[in-house]
Amino acid sequence: MSEPSLPTGSSRTAADVRRWRRYLADERAEAAVYRNLAARRSGEDRAILAALAEAEGRHEQHWLDLLGDDVGRPQRGSLRTRVLATLARRFGSVFVLALMQRAEDRSPYADDADATPSMAADERIHGEVVRGLANRGRMRLSGTFRAAVFGANDGLVSNLALIIGVSAAGADRHFVLLSGIAGLLAGALSMGAGEYVSVRSQRELLEASAPHPDANSAVADLDVDANELALVYRARGMSEAQATSHAADVIAGLDERRPATGTVALVDEHEAVGNGMSAAISSFCFFASGAIIPVLPYLFGLQGWAAVALAGALVGVALLGTGAVVGVLSGASPLRRAVRQLAIGFGAAAVTYVLGLLFGTSSA
Repeated sequence: MSEPSLPTGSSRTAADVRRWRRYLADERAEAAVYRNLAARRSGEDRAILAALAEAEGRHEQHWLDLLGDDVGRPQRGSLRTRVLATLARRFGSVFVLALMQRAEDRSPYADDADATPSMAADERIHGEVVRGLANRGRMRLSGTFRAAVFGANDGLVSNLALIIGVSAAGADRHFVLLSGIAGLLAGALSMGAGEYVSVRSQRELLEASAPHPDANSAVADLDVDANELALVYRARGMSEAQATSHAADVIAGLDERRPATGTVALVDEHEAVGNGMSAAISSFCFFASGAIIPVLPYLFGLQGWAAVALAGALVGVALLGTGAVVGVLSGASPLRRAVRQLAIGFGAAAVTYVLGLLFGTSSA
């Protein structure tokens, strides 16, 4: 497919030039993000990120050629991309990769006639490359991060609901404060213990599915013409023909790409589950950090509607923050996830407030 001809001379408009300059600035800023990320990585990740920066350089050259003498003074990229470049230089975290994934997915080139089809295709592929790199980080974070986010949200929502429900029932400040602290300690201990049991149980199930450590040593002594190694691969999902062929390769010593028993996939699964103790500690600490927030107004002497309103506002800000973080890491809209967290949290608090009013009225 031939590339579209570049508009020159009188065919270009002032709006075209402004748009091209903006694209040029954004390409330079995105290349800086990838270079900064590459500088903080090593091995294959570094090579991949450097290749992405080089590709953004090719796009930059396209807009330079298109602008010609109209390139003007260098412009700054979008604020979002400049912030990402700074974060990449200082931290190089999975958060930056997740945000870059969203940036690549929102590329306008597919709908712009002045961008070549190959540039639009590049941006789509860049999004998938960054998604793959971000998924590695998500995999490492998933166990502990899941416990942390769930713990913080449970602490925020459950203790806010508890405090609002008790307040609506007409309890005084000291009783509400005592209830909040009791809810914090009970919930944090329960969350920590539950997370430890959950993660340990999941790891034990995976370990029970792992190949026996002595299985590899038996391969060398198998009968070449009649052996059961093919049954191992059939039991793991291969077709009969694939299993027979793969077993023959292993016996012949031709397949050196992976262990005969397939332990590589199990290592990845263990990494995704996380460590039981670290998940329990994270869950305990983050539940407590979330649960203390609605208690703060009562600790500082407020009571009644003033305390309830301030507790709700503090919890609302925290819910928006945790929801946005989840949205960033999942590659989804941070705003949508933040609003969802807020709606769920305030919905639970509203229900307990109504129940508190009912119980308070009935006991009066």
